[in-house]
Amino acid sequence: MNLVENVQPISYLKTNTSDVVKQVQETREPVLITVNGKVQAVIQDPLSYQKMHDQLVMLRVLAHGQKQIEEGKVTDHHDLFAQLEAQDKES
Repeated sequence: MNLVENVQPISYLKTNTSDVVKQVQETREPVLITVNGKVQAVIQDPLSYQKMHDQLVMLRVLAHGQKQIEEGKVTDHHDLFAQLEAQDKES
């Protein structure tokens, strides 16, 4: 991904919206939109956005698990299965 080539001013977006959308759909690469020389928005196709979102969710889950491990909030798998079996017997 070459973000430098995919940076466009908002004036370009205003006059070439359909071309920008077509480019994003075909390349699956985001286009960065600038206002007064600063990136203010990113245009991205929905599949790439969903993939990125899913990856972030997974990273959050992993970070939460790592934090629980560091805090000692873990259960040995033998103990876990024993607890589950005990719950099944109570039901």
